[in-house]
Amino acid sequence: TSTRDKNIRMELEKQFKNKISLKEFEVVNTSSSNVAGNFFGSQKGFNVKEASESLKVCVVKMDRLDMEFDMVGYDPAIANALRRILLSDIPSMAIEKVHMYQNTSIMQDEVLAHRLGLLPLTADPCLFSYPPADWSPESGTAKDTLDFSLTIKCTSSSDPTKQYNNDHVLTKHMEWVPRGDQEKWMGTTDPGCADKDILINKLRPGHEMEIKMFAVKGTGRDHAKFSPVATAFYRMLPSITITKPVVGEAAVRLQNCFSPGVIELQEGPGGSKQAVVVNERIDSCSRNIYRYEDLRECVTLEKVKDHFIFTVESVGSNRPDDLVSMAW
Repeated sequence: TSTRDKNIRMELEKQFKNKISLKEFEVVNTSSSNVAGNFFGSQKGFNVKEASESLKVCVVKMDRLDMEFDMVGYDPAIANALRRILLSDIPSMAIEKVHMYQNTSIMQDEVLAHRLGLLPLTADPCLFSYPPADWSPESGTAKDTLDFSLTIKCTSSSDPTKQYNNDHVLTKHMEWVPRGDQEKWMGTTDPGCADKDILINKLRPGHEMEIKMFAVKGTGRDHAKFSPVATAFYRMLPSITITKPVVGEAAVRLQNCFSPGVIELQEGPGGSKQAVVVNERIDSCSRNIYRYEDLRECVTLEKVKDHFIFTVESVGSNRPDDLVSMAW
């Protein structure tokens, strides 16, 4: 009996150390260790073999721009360091200088230049070098500068189906002007924006724009326009445990307390519907369960301390898995 009680106590202690508890008005057990897998009072030293077995990275889903992967067994400091490196230290190309020869639109020159600087370019930054401290569009070379031009004028339309011509200035109107032999070694015919329908400005008859833009390589530490990710964030894996059977009308209320797809109603004893956890991963941790006195004691809400769900969205210059590899 003493051995069984000791095992139960050790298991409860392990769960307490590994999970954050979500109460009605507070979040408890939030303290973390300095080294993943070790806890306060533990005398266990660091073992490389054990660490290699417990630390895991698993890609859940990925496409050209978005990626979701799990980091299991890592300390929060590692996950946060990866996030900060993705935001601040991975280079990308962005418009740095704008020469405006004509802008008769209602948008001020400095506001327009700021919008142009934030456009996400698809040029591979690995092919370019950082510009020198005294860089200027005139002194730039093919290895550190990309040139773009934008020339457009709005006129009244003779087509009865539309009122104006060129009233919306989009990224498709930007033209790349290769410098030197860039077109040969870059491997692309368009290092501009991947999405050609990004709105830059709105014009009316008589308005025109004639602009030249110069893009260079930089990092988000210098300016947010150089950040290669639209978003990079992580969250802890939710853990939902139903401690008492919930059936009938209460099961329906319990299901509505969580995000769609987290709780499912299955056939229970006597043919009644019983609430079952099927996908706790997608829960938003709203804690709506505490609104009901009869349900709050039936469910335990927690988050796993060392299981991070990481989401990365690239702006288009690199695939998200390449960005994570560079940040790692």
